[in-house]
Amino acid sequence: MSTIRVVWGTATGPTALAAYDAALAEAGVHNYNLITLSSVIPDGPAIEVTGTAPDLGPPGEALEVVQSSATAEPGESVAAGIGWARSDDGPGIFYEVDGTSEDAVRMEIREGLAAGRDLRDWEFVEENVYVESAASDSEYVSAVVLATYGESHPVV
Repeated sequence: MSTIRVVWGTATGPTALAAYDAALAEAGVHNYNLITLSSVIPDGPAIEVTGTAPDLGPPGEALEVVQSSATAEPGESVAAGIGWARSDDGPGIFYEVDGTSEDAVRMEIREGLAAGRDLRDWEFVEENVYVESAASDSEYVSAVVLATYGESHPVV
């Protein structure tokens, strides 16, 4: 399997959806049809924290992701984050959280990862957390953090 990339973006816009789309653009994934996966990491792929996705294929194709996103009205703050833990044998888990406080999101991710580790008979050796936050006084604001799985592929 190819690489899983952790990407992120924050942006503002005149509507909630415009802010979200602009945040996806900052992350480099706005031209794909995002397919949300549950949060299990398969054995094998490397995880790279890249910020912005490279070209992952033609516009309009499907791209599997684990996504955290938060959008708020003008004058409010948002935070989105993803954490991950991997086992010694390779498989692992993602945990995604959104909210209004970067610290609260980070804490909830760590609590969720701990609970997820307790559910599995895997020996975990790695844990990482990445959180983005933003605020805007004049427009809607959005923050996204995504783990993108490999390259895009045709929808039909």
